[in-house]
Amino acid sequence: MIPASKFLPVLLALTLAACGGGDKKAAAPAAGAMPPPPEVEVVTIATGNATYTRDLPGRVQAFRTAQVRARVDGVVEQRLFKEGSDVTEGTQLFRIDSRSYRAAAEAANADAALAYQNLDRAKRLLEIKAISQQEYDLTLARAAQARAALVRANEDVTNAGVPAPITGHIGRTEVTEGALVSKSAATLLATVEQLDPVYVNFSQSATDLLRLRQAVATGVLKRADSTDVELMLEDGSIYPKTGRIFFTDLAVDANTGSISLRAQFPNPKRDLLPGMFVRLRFPEAMAENAIRVPQRAVQSGAQGQFVMTVGPDGKVAPRPVTTSGMAGADFVIASGLQPGDQVIVNGLQKARPGTVVKPVPVTTTMKLENQLSAAK
Repeated sequence: MIPASKFLPVLLALTLAACGGGDKKAAAPAAGAMPPPPEVEVVTIATGNATYTRDLPGRVQAFRTAQVRARVDGVVEQRLFKEGSDVTEGTQLFRIDSRSYRAAAEAANADAALAYQNLDRAKRLLEIKAISQQEYDLTLARAAQARAALVRANEDVTNAGVPAPITGHIGRTEVTEGALVSKSAATLLATVEQLDPVYVNFSQSATDLLRLRQAVATGVLKRADSTDVELMLEDGSIYPKTGRIFFTDLAVDANTGSISLRAQFPNPKRDLLPGMFVRLRFPEAMAENAIRVPQRAVQSGAQGQFVMTVGPDGKVAPRPVTTSGMAGADFVIASGLQPGDQVIVNGLQKARPGTVVKPVPVTTTMKLENQLSAAK
């Protein structure tokens, strides 16, 4: 017989070995378990009011533009402004040699003084019938001519100083000191532009405008409450200040079939410069009980536009949709979706048709974007 003292260690070793084998067998099924379904961010469709917007290209134009041109003949003696600075209306920009104009003004002033003395004398003589009415009228005409000559001479002296015609931003100079400028040739000296506010010129298809007016007239759409216009810069960023449509042409361009419009924007920091290409987003009409989804959720394929939806069973399925326009950064859906549908917004690369996914509400950032878009 085997002593109990030797049998117990052997039995303990067999028991530990059996337990170790059981752990390995239990771990094997865990290694082959299915991974959890991928998460995708979805929006749950609901109806509400949507303001249709239109994005159109436009170009910035200065509010006022004045070309500074020579109004007297002479040689430029000095430039009195810094290129690219702001100038005030009436400020001297250049100094043209004005010695001959000052001399002419002094002579005109003397002639005018003498003419008024003669007029006073002629008036007293007329009262005592010492001269005829015709002689008095001739003296009066000479005094008026002398006064007009004095005004012209003083204007020449002022124009030799080249005053700024408007308040605004002045560009580079077109002439240098020593250059001979001419009144008859209207020599260009510089250009002054008023940049706050600024205009943005754009055009809209006459056909689209007619279709919109018909929809409003028949009650399909309502006229938009807001007339604010949003501006997008060339880099895609949104200009922080809104503008308003300032002008709408009443004629259709025969070459393009479009109508010219103009919006006005504040520009206190000079962010908008004349000649810049921008995009305008302005409200056109409002629809009630409309369905809207973020633009990134709508895809295009050979069969048209579609979105990826998540069904009650968690499976992804494409859904054909028809859009009727834009509402800010969202598409307005004309058909294809119903309230309660879950549309995938983020994670589309993981959402293949037929796969099972875990839908989660769209992130707070995305919700905020939608709220801001709806508010516009």
